[in-house]
Amino acid sequence: MSNSLTKQESERKRVLFISNGHGEDLNACEVLKALRSKYPDVDTIAFPLVGEGNAYRRAGVEIATPTKALPSGGFAYMSLRKQIEDFQSGLLSLTWQQIKAVRECSKTCNFVFATGDVLPAIFAYLTGLPYSIFLVSSSGFYENRYIPNLLQASIMRSPRCRQILTRDAYSAELIERRGYQNTSFVGYPIMDVLEPTGKDLCLIPHVPTIALLAGSRLPEAAENLLLQLRLCVEIAKSFAPDPVQFRAALVPSLMPKLAEIADQAGWQYADAKLYHQDLDIGVLCFSDAFPDILQQCNLALGMAGTAVEQAVGLGKPVVQIMGNGPQFSYRFAEAQERLLGLSVQTIGKGAATPEILVEAAQCVKRTLGDRDYLERCKQNGLERVGAKGGSMGLAEAIAKQISIISKRDQ
Repeated sequence: MSNSLTKQESERKRVLFISNGHGEDLNACEVLKALRSKYPDVDTIAFPLVGEGNAYRRAGVEIATPTKALPSGGFAYMSLRKQIEDFQSGLLSLTWQQIKAVRECSKTCNFVFATGDVLPAIFAYLTGLPYSIFLVSSSGFYENRYIPNLLQASIMRSPRCRQILTRDAYSAELIERRGYQNTSFVGYPIMDVLEPTGKDLCLIPHVPTIALLAGSRLPEAAENLLLQLRLCVEIAKSFAPDPVQFRAALVPSLMPKLAEIADQAGWQYADAKLYHQDLDIGVLCFSDAFPDILQQCNLALGMAGTAVEQAVGLGKPVVQIMGNGPQFSYRFAEAQERLLGLSVQTIGKGAATPEILVEAAQCVKRTLGDRDYLERCKQNGLERVGAKGGSMGLAEAIAKQISIISKRDQ
C-alpha cells in the first residue's frame, strides 16, 4: 500500500501525540509539524507528560493535558532524592489528572503516536485507540540487545500497536529478531532542526572552534557552564601559543545569569561575551544560533543529552565532563557514551576536579590533532544518529496507518 494519504481518507482524522520529556517532545513535535505540513486535513493535538511541553507551545500546537515542571525535570530515575521531591511536588495528583485527560481526549482522536519510553506507551494503551510507538528513549546500542520489560512487551504485542519505530536501524533489527515484525527504522527527527540560521559567529578562520553545550535545565545548566569555563582555561593553556576559540550555545533562560556566572568564575562579562582578561580567553554566548554553532565547530564540550546526540549526528567529536547533576551525572554520561559510540569521550567518573579538567583539555587537543579519528566520527554519526529527513519519514508512517484506518471505516 502506498504511503500517501488522500484528502478524502484523511478527512476528520485526528492524531494524538504523546511524549515524555524535552528531547521526546522535540522529536514528536517535528513529526507533528511534518505531518501537518504535508497532510493539512489531519488534525493534531499534543499530550506532553513531563514538563511544560514548550516544543509544542512554540509551534502553536494545542495541548490536551495539565502540565507541570517537576524538580527532577523528567530524570527522577537518576536520583532517589529527586523521586521524593517529585512526589512532594504533586506527581501522583498530576498523573491522575493526566490519566483522566487522555481518556477524555481519546474520544475525539483516531490514532496515537507515542514518543519515548514505557510511560507514553502506557498512556497510548489507555486511550483504547490504535497506536504507534516511537522508541526514541531506547536503543540496542546501550547493551547490544533489546529486551523490553513485561509491561512494555505486552503493550508492544497488543493488536492495537500498529507500528514499533526505532531511533536507529540496529535497534529495529534487534527488536525484529524478538518477533516484533511490525518494527522499522525510518529516521530520527532531531537532525531536522539543524538548518543554519546564518548567524554571524565572529569566527576567526583556520582557528579550532569548540562548542560549549551546557544543557537546558536550570540551575544545572548554569553550574555546568561555570565548570566548562574552567575547562576552557585549561584548553587554552594546552593549545598555547596557538589560538583556540569558544562559542556557547545556551538556552535563553541562561543568558540573564551570565554576569553572575562570570563573577563566580573570576571572568568578566559584557555584550554576550564571557572573557578572562589575564589569559586573553573569550567565550561568545548565543541563545539563537545552536545549529550554526554545531555546524561550524570542530569539537563540542558536552554536558547535555539531545544536543550531544545532534553534535554526534553531524560527525563532531564530543568530550564530556561531569557536574553535580541531577541530569548529567556519570551514569547518564556513561550511558550516552555507549549509545553514541566512538564519537564521545567521557573524562572522569564524578564531578570534574582540577585534575580531570587538565586531562579533558589534553583529550581535546589530542582529538583535534587525530585526522583518522575525526573521519571515523563522521561515519559513526551516520550509523548512530542518522541523516536529516526522519521527521517526514515518521509522518509518512503515521499517514499510512491513518489510510488503513480510513479504508476499514468505509
